[in-house]
Amino acid sequence: MTHEIDAIVIDDAMLSLDELARSCQVTREWVIERVRCGLLLNEESIHADPATWIFDSRCFIRVKRIIAVEKDFECNPELAGLVIDLIEEIEFLRARLPATQFNKD
Repeated sequence: MTHEIDAIVIDDAMLSLDELARSCQVTREWVIERVRCGLLLNEESIHADPATWIFDSRCFIRVKRIIAVEKDFECNPELAGLVIDLIEEIEFLRARLPATQFNKD
């Protein structure tokens, strides 16, 4: 019996639409809908041919988070995107705080 492992090193990964969908176990249409909602890529990409879209590791992580939020809260893509935006903003702000802020005894 063989076991197939599908893994991606995400640091410098650049993924096509099909690669992203396969890696995140969603359909192409699912990804396309999130791009059209403005949750992935930039404004110019929305009007480009989906075959030309390239996703970086940040998009990969966003997709995984959006999937989790949509599933956990049974919400629409726009609400999931808002939640992910807030999570990313909190991470950014925490990274800017000095490390001593969190290590007070």
